[in-house]
Amino acid sequence: MATIERFEDIKAWQLARQLCQRIHTYATQANFSSDYRLVSQIKASSGSVMDNIAEGFEREGNREFIQFLSISKGSSVEVKSQLYRALDSNYINQSEFDEAYQEAEEISKMISGLMSYLSTSEIKGRKFRK
Repeated sequence: MATIERFEDIKAWQLARQLCQRIHTYATQANFSSDYRLVSQIKASSGSVMDNIAEGFEREGNREFIQFLSISKGSSVEVKSQLYRALDSNYINQSEFDEAYQEAEEISKMISGLMSYLSTSEIKGRKFRK
């Protein structure tokens, strides 16, 4: 595994940023943008995916990082559920749904892998370095 010096180096964060941008694009479409509550929810949950990865990384300890990754993973599932609501309301089409859903799924799997790695790593985080 490559050394990660900044949260921006984490592939799951990079993909979460792309997902957040995609969600923003969808949410600004005329029919979608009028559903203020769903727009607020889906933007918040997609932002939470990337934000919790970043915050957990900066905590500098694996246990805290895993905790924040778990929150991030939960937010990615929220996005998937909200995408169904957007599809069912005809705010997005099937192709748009599929693209965003697949991104959220890939991010979730990456987060799971990172959590697994951190839980078995001999290194317990940057704050424990001597």
